[in-house]
Amino acid sequence: MTDGRCPVPHADPVAHDGPVPHDGPAPHRLDPDDQHAVNDRLRARGAAVPVLLPGDVPAYAVTRHEELKGFLTHPDVAKNACHFAALQSGEIPPGWPMLTFATVRGMTTADGDDHKRLRSLVTRAFTPRRMEALRPVVHELTGTLLDRLGEAAAADPDGVADLRRHFALPLPMSVISQLLGVDAAYQDRLHELSNEIVSTGTAPERVPEANREMVAILGQVAAARMKDPGDDLTSALIATRAEDGDRLSEEELIGTLMLTIIAGHETTLNLITNAVRALCNHRDQLELVRSGAASWDDVVEETLRYDSPVSYFPFRYPTRDLPVGDAVIPKGAPVLVSYTSAGRDERAYGPDADRFVVTRAARHLSFGHGAHFCLGAPLARMEAVIALEGLFTRFPGLDLAVPDDQLVPHRSFVGNSPQKLPITLG
Repeated sequence: MTDGRCPVPHADPVAHDGPVPHDGPAPHRLDPDDQHAVNDRLRARGAAVPVLLPGDVPAYAVTRHEELKGFLTHPDVAKNACHFAALQSGEIPPGWPMLTFATVRGMTTADGDDHKRLRSLVTRAFTPRRMEALRPVVHELTGTLLDRLGEAAAADPDGVADLRRHFALPLPMSVISQLLGVDAAYQDRLHELSNEIVSTGTAPERVPEANREMVAILGQVAAARMKDPGDDLTSALIATRAEDGDRLSEEELIGTLMLTIIAGHETTLNLITNAVRALCNHRDQLELVRSGAASWDDVVEETLRYDSPVSYFPFRYPTRDLPVGDAVIPKGAPVLVSYTSAGRDERAYGPDADRFVVTRAARHLSFGHGAHFCLGAPLARMEAVIALEGLFTRFPGLDLAVPDDQLVPHRSFVGNSPQKLPITLG
């Protein structure tokens, strides 16, 4: 991984003389305990509001749909950490829990020609044919995991099983591992490391350790595929060359694998979990699907809007003082994009923005917008549709085993989902 100090040639570090200033109300300390309530308060304060990150690092969050859409494509907004003022001035400690988001080498921290180059190389390997070839795999895995979910519920005295543990996690983790050619023996550990890396509450001493361990595992995966290539994405990424002979460096390859592992299973895990939770709490919407008035695709799209699997996604940096709504975000400030807040913006979706309505016209930003739109969106959608249809077809009486207000959220404001989803199968 890079240290974030201008890895792109000729990039100019942002001048910085101290903490990023802000005007107006005191910054809000982000808390994952009740993200939607926090979102409502922040959105009411403005389209861009000051917040505090772990370690009291000042930042901004963009909270409203239209302003977020414009921000995501603004030419004066960068993703390379050489524009992160506090990082470049040495104010961010090595164990800062959000450091990986800023410094991992890959598409998510690249701009301009560097981003185009990386995305072009990855796109050559991440083909629609390769994604579609996973469809029968997803169907088969879904059937197997539904059997195991039933067995887990049957083994419990109260007939309760954790949907995340027995279904929503192993499905995308198995799919993304097969896509990348990752040995099954690594899957559990990679998920544990992913959790530590994306958690905004990880102990400072664990951050570099978790990164080093994940890099080491993915380095072993890459080395194995270099020696013995297979029909998997890792082998394709190693072999892919642009027309001018360019290819991914080792650091870029590992960064791409890390991004794919984390985003490729954490997002889909939360998407499936949040969709099941919403359907259990809105049985009338489930009946619309069963009657044919709505589709499982509609359920997935409305879940992405209503309860996005990603809440506050880091980081972007204005390359000048940038007006957003009524606020001005200072040059070099780290900015979070709030997909969960934008998804319930009443200015975009009307007075019922906080209601789950599967017949609502699909329009959301949960996979991003513009040059950094998520490459894995088609795979996540396919997995979620197959999983949800299989789940409610096999277990039509499925329901939450506890009241919704007893579900405990994850200790991270980056992801958005409960830690467990206890269910009964009816």
